[in-house]
Amino acid sequence: MAKMNFGGVIEEVVTREEFPLEKAREILKDETIAVIGYGVQGPGQACNLRDNGFNVIVGQRQGKTFEKAIADGWVPGETLFSIEEAATKGTIVMCLLSDAAVMSVWPTLKKCLQPGNALYFSHGFAITWNDRTGCVPQKDIDVIMVAPKGSGTSLRTMFLEGRGLNSSYAVYQDATGKALDRTLALGIGIGSGYLFETTFQREATSDLTGERGSLMGAIQGLLLAQYEVLRENGHSPSEAFNETVEELTQSLMPLFAQKGMDWMYANCSTTAQRGALDWMGPFHDAIKPVVEKLYQSVKSGHEAQISIDANSKPDYRIGLEKELAALHNSEMWRTAEVVRKLRPENEA
Repeated sequence: MAKMNFGGVIEEVVTREEFPLEKAREILKDETIAVIGYGVQGPGQACNLRDNGFNVIVGQRQGKTFEKAIADGWVPGETLFSIEEAATKGTIVMCLLSDAAVMSVWPTLKKCLQPGNALYFSHGFAITWNDRTGCVPQKDIDVIMVAPKGSGTSLRTMFLEGRGLNSSYAVYQDATGKALDRTLALGIGIGSGYLFETTFQREATSDLTGERGSLMGAIQGLLLAQYEVLRENGHSPSEAFNETVEELTQSLMPLFAQKGMDWMYANCSTTAQRGALDWMGPFHDAIKPVVEKLYQSVKSGHEAQISIDANSKPDYRIGLEKELAALHNSEMWRTAEVVRKLRPENEA
């Protein structure tokens, strides 16, 4: 493993240079990798593994997602099976179902696992809160995780572009003595850029905090708050949206993704520079208590229980669709549709 200095903290990471694809193929040459679930992470991980030369099969229920798997080249009866049949055939069972689906499928999945198999996750939820999910693996199997830091779609797109999406990895249970090798080989096989170590608990906690925080929940709250203040003070929807969202996503985000926010501060106008330096403190001070409250809610299992309870309601999907429709139909995101059409690259 390579030792890297991350802002003054030394961490060990695994790169594709020191753990090449050839090594990963050698480690997994006798394994059958069964990807269970073809929803969010399943397609990207399954197709990348297949394209990288690994022995992969897919397990998925009949329906639209099953048809999507066929469209992606998986053949019923050869490389595409029911969940139970694929799990029985696999020596490495990659459980890429949603958290709610894992809970419902777990009793069936557990019966399919044989001594010496590896049970793989891309999220620590089911194991971290297994007192709530019921997902308690038997002691004679490896339990491992590789968690790409992005969607399955991004994982696949970046793979096809010759790039890699960074991933965390963890070993929860090593029954065979080869759990770490299996984990790292799978991480390289799915197309990770580099791999950094975590635990199931740390991954689950940071992931839920991120989704509710800066990745989705907090960013929507911040954007909407600024948009509303501008609109309430007489600015048009077009102006409010451009100053709140469009400039951020189209101009600034690509720059600070490539160069960092420190570079942005050093390379903006003096007026923007002064204002950003003055106001980052008040925003930090206002937001940090909210993030701390969020983190403790996640760490305690409260957020996991909310998710479990919500997903267990028979009418959950109806309520969810109403909430999503309200977000979709808000003025800010209706404005976004028009603004996107007006981008030069979208002109007829």
